[in-house]
Amino acid sequence: MRFAVIRFPGSNCDLDVVYVLRNVVGVECDLVWHKEFKSEIYDGVVLPGGFSYGDYLRSGAIAARSPAMEEVRLMAEDGRPVLGICNGFQILVEAGLLPGALLPNENLKFICMWVNVRCDNGHTAFTRGIPEGKVLHIPIAHKEGRYFNEEVELERLSRRRMIVFRYVDEKGEATSEANPNGSVRNIAGICNEEGNVLGLMPHPERASEPVLSPYGDADGLLLFQSMVRYVKR
Repeated sequence: MRFAVIRFPGSNCDLDVVYVLRNVVGVECDLVWHKEFKSEIYDGVVLPGGFSYGDYLRSGAIAARSPAMEEVRLMAEDGRPVLGICNGFQILVEAGLLPGALLPNENLKFICMWVNVRCDNGHTAFTRGIPEGKVLHIPIAHKEGRYFNEEVELERLSRRRMIVFRYVDEKGEATSEANPNGSVRNIAGICNEEGNVLGLMPHPERASEPVLSPYGDADGLLLFQSMVRYVKR
């Protein structure tokens, strides 16, 4: 079993993901320059956070045109897990692998804080070990993370259970106060219809060891463990 983390110019959370997969989860993982990425040897891929190409034009817009994304598309179509974290989520949206748009935060400021997110779909490649309704503690760090989509498309996402994570309070309620960036319907992460492509703004790699969390848990690790179990099955 072998995973890849793709490095684009400006990626800065790539080594964090590599560390979690290699040292915490215990699987083979390669850090691959985007121009050199070939999908055929990998069971799964992660697009990490950062500021690919300096966020010029729009966050993720230039990286989405990298040749690596055609390889990522092949993996997605083949049913292999594709995880986009923060800037990786933005890239997946810009590449058309996930629907919608990620706009500047409602307050137009960079936000870095721990948030509560509720798992609303426990049947994706990344959430099969997470009970639906469970509230996870995971940090965010972004300036353009406000998810948006048209109402008719939001209804489709809801019907097809493509809304995977929502910002909530400690009680699991999706309130406006719990929404850090103004995302429509408190959306923090979505998947494709098949459930093997996930994009989310929170950083699970920063919440994969109890020592990193003010809550003393490792909720982010659940996503990576689920991804590995999905590949094994």
